Amino acid sequence: MNENFNIQPVQAVLAAPVAEALMQIPTSLLSDNLHRMEGVVGLHRYNRSRKLVGSAVTVKLRPGDNLLTYKALSMMSPGHVLVVDAGGGTHNAIVGELLMLYAQQRGCAGFLIDGAIRDSAAFADADFPCYGRSVTHRGPYKTGPGAINIPVSIGGQVVQPGDAIVGDEDGIVSFPVQEAASLIAAARLSLKNEQAIRDEIATGAVRQGWMEKMFAATGLQ
Repeated sequence: MNENFNIQPVQAVLAAPVAEALMQIPTSLLSDNLHRMEGVVGLHRYNRSRKLVGSAVTVKLRPGDNLLTYKALSMMSPGHVLVVDAGGGTHNAIVGELLMLYAQQRGCAGFLIDGAIRDSAAFADADFPCYGRSVTHRGPYKTGPGAINIPVSIGGQVVQPGDAIVGDEDGIVSFPVQEAASLIAAARLSLKNEQAIRDEIATGAVRQGWMEKMFAATGLQ
């Protein structure tokens, strides 16, 4: 292998019950139970509404060069997410419609690109999950160097190969797969607690128990 390329094996995809459970949980509640310190920031969603859930196949690229995205996609199994650290560069697009079409054929769950994309209308029309830093008409170079399946930095978040990726209209979180079961349980409890608050708000009472708890904890009268 050319010394300019570092290609490591891909990790397993999420187990079906884990992926199905994460589909039902908002990223905001996952974030709450990750101490509100984890997650990707600064990227925009370019599809309409389909949720992104899968496991990371990570790629590290020179900004503006997407050669190894093709190699990474060819290594994928259904349920993998293409996670690209392109250094946040926005002058050249890393992915576009053609890569999206190939990714769909490979069963790729979506794209998470710390860089630019193009053909944004195609992602919206296909509702193929895609997050990126910006849009540009200028295409990429294809010479390398790069690496596949090494730790990468995406919008301030370190993503390890095989990490669980969850994205919706509020943004993206990632976490180790071994934390999934406990995180899902905690987020489900948060869902239950939030529903109780909704029910109390619906009573129309000015004084709300959940608010009084906050006031008492901070000494606010």
